[in-house]
Amino acid sequence: MKASQFLISTLKEAPADAEVVSHKLMTRAGMIKKLGAGIYNYMPMGLRVIRKVEAIVREEMNRAGAIEMTMPVVQPAELWQETGRFEKMGPELLRIQDRHGRDFVIQPTSEEVVTDVVRQEVRSYKQLPKNFYQIQTKFRDERRPRFGLMRGREFIMKDAYSFDRDMVSAKASYQVMAGAYRKIFDRFGLTYRAVAADSGAIGGDLSEEFQVIAATGEDAIVYCPNSSYAANIEKAEALAPSQPRGAAAQALTKTPTPGKSTCEDVAALLNVPLSTTVKSLVLATDTLNEQGEIVKSQVWLLLLRGDHDMNEVKVGKLPGMEGGFRFATLSEIEEHFGCKPGYLGPLNLKKPVHLVADRDVAVMANWICGANEEDFHITGVNWGRDLPEPALVADIRNVVAGDKSPDGQGELAIERGIEVGHVFYLGTKYSQAMNATFLDENGKPQFLEMGCYGIGVTRLPAAAIEQNHDERGIIWPDAIAPFTVVVCPIGMDRSEAVKAEAERIYAALLADGVDVILDDRGERPGAMFADWELIGVPHRITIGDKGLKDGLVEYQHRRDAESSKVAVADILGHLKGRLAP
Repeated sequence: MKASQFLISTLKEAPADAEVVSHKLMTRAGMIKKLGAGIYNYMPMGLRVIRKVEAIVREEMNRAGAIEMTMPVVQPAELWQETGRFEKMGPELLRIQDRHGRDFVIQPTSEEVVTDVVRQEVRSYKQLPKNFYQIQTKFRDERRPRFGLMRGREFIMKDAYSFDRDMVSAKASYQVMAGAYRKIFDRFGLTYRAVAADSGAIGGDLSEEFQVIAATGEDAIVYCPNSSYAANIEKAEALAPSQPRGAAAQALTKTPTPGKSTCEDVAALLNVPLSTTVKSLVLATDTLNEQGEIVKSQVWLLLLRGDHDMNEVKVGKLPGMEGGFRFATLSEIEEHFGCKPGYLGPLNLKKPVHLVADRDVAVMANWICGANEEDFHITGVNWGRDLPEPALVADIRNVVAGDKSPDGQGELAIERGIEVGHVFYLGTKYSQAMNATFLDENGKPQFLEMGCYGIGVTRLPAAAIEQNHDERGIIWPDAIAPFTVVVCPIGMDRSEAVKAEAERIYAALLADGVDVILDDRGERPGAMFADWELIGVPHRITIGDKGLKDGLVEYQHRRDAESSKVAVADILGHLKGRLAP
């Protein structure tokens, strides 16, 4: 490709609404152009990156035995109604009607459609296993689309779905996909972790996320430096403390804490460690009638150590919480505690609540909590003496750095990551809902066992940039760079020697299958170099009259501080030695 035939549309400044590095740099490098909130044109430079991501994904999926197909972006609501997701998925699912008033959805994912295909096509165990995948446009109506391609509304995703005869076979298919994903992300040339994850709204009980490590990542990744343990913070278990509970050594005392409504403020006022305080979080669960009206609500009091934070995913799995929960209203709090938030605690309640103690709180002694009276807390609280032992003790907090690793191999550390892939074992969640069966060896119908596997094709370039950039622009890994090599001739329009050597090197690289662009625009060296550093092409060859007279050209990798002089005769060999395998 020659630059004069391509579209290069770099900008000096990022748009005002660009918040993160990837959004700023992709816009400035002319890779994306905003069309609407969370909706972007993939410009030629950006599309080349996306196509390279797709090619790697497609090669490894095919190698793993998956079969490519394409499912419609617009899907009939009837299929989604079979699984109940048409009603349950919420406003992220874009619902539309055609001219006849029939309901449709814009697909955010395709479990229903692929299950419908398989229940029509697969009749016998002899046809299993099967794995179908697509690389297709998706739409999720994000409440607040932001961060460019990191959290847009329209995006491209690779989604795959495996179908097996039993759980053992399904988990084997899951492991094949998990292995294929590791090969895919290895080929991208990015630093990543595969972490145990919660299955979320899709469901299932075996799940891993693939996280690109980046300081700007939205997700907290928990790992043990001494072992292979890694998990999303939503999934990471906080082990029960190994030490026994201490003795009750303090008297129960109502202590004035005027204006101190947080654990941090109370600990500072009383000059005690924050870890001796207990925070009270009040939640509620609702029972609905057939019309969706609340007929009964139950109030829950969750107790966590003052220096810990609640993990909503873990809480949502507590007995009685599985159907969903909300934070209690002010009136519900006052009805049960007789006090406004900030001074709440488990003692002297006006009405009973369901109490849940975090594992750490359950072994605390002589702790501090709200007195259920404004401007007062209680010190010296002890289980057994001052209130009954907690009926429900559970892991309901986020882990913190320094916690013991669940595998017993050391302490946990935490880093930030960007989720770019996810694999799930689904079981029969969708096949049962849609009556998708096959006939086993005995001629009896059995529900298909399923797995699903996604990669954010358009999110991945943004994640790569968050991990690989500097003050000058993007630094692409070779595998997904829009061009692998740029040839930059200085004064090509004025020097026949420069033009001839540039054309020779360009032609030789093309012949060797190298993805190269020749910048024949006649730009000044500073402007030309600035464009390619912003765009992030990893390898640059510069040709100038002065160097050619000495038989030299210059090579510079995008990460190199300075260029290197290389003999003209050696430049192709030198470059090949620097290209990623």
